[in-house]
Amino acid sequence: MKELGLAGIRDIDAGNTFLPDFLERFNERFAIPPAKPEDVHRPLNIAASRLSDVLCHREQRYVGAQLSFHYDRKQIILERSDVSENLGGQYVELYDFIDRPMEVRWKGVSLPYRVFSKDQRVSHTAIVENKRLGHALAVVKAQQDLRNPPKVMTNSEKTGYRKRTRMVSAPLPVLSNALNS
Repeated sequence: MKELGLAGIRDIDAGNTFLPDFLERFNERFAIPPAKPEDVHRPLNIAASRLSDVLCHREQRYVGAQLSFHYDRKQIILERSDVSENLGGQYVELYDFIDRPMEVRWKGVSLPYRVFSKDQRVSHTAIVENKRLGHALAVVKAQQDLRNPPKVMTNSEKTGYRKRTRMVSAPLPVLSNALNS
């Protein structure tokens, strides 16, 4: 980018014409010949359909006695089945994909699960949507707000910080007059 700016290039077409000459000069200055001239790349020995299993975040997680474990601030709870029933105390593999939901597997078998997010919060102003209880809670909340209006405290107020006034001191006496007398 810096070289493009120094050359005064401002559009894509000019950049495309500039690039071959720049690459040649760059490679002359910085290129290092390879230690082995032959191609040492290995062929991909995995099916293309399994490539997404390789290019994802994988972890092993310990399953507790309640058939649950934690990952990414969430509690993962395995659904009870013949396969998952005896997984307490075992390790499962977690596959976290970019483009699809994560999977929990044990010995290659995908396990059904549900997620409990710890980030779920219930707002204190939420009122239960019930025909009888909703109205009663709304009345109680209104009465409480009239008696005790909510006050947001600053951090200084929470910790009890009090600003102290500065003491102004008098100027120091000049010692040179005392030494001359």
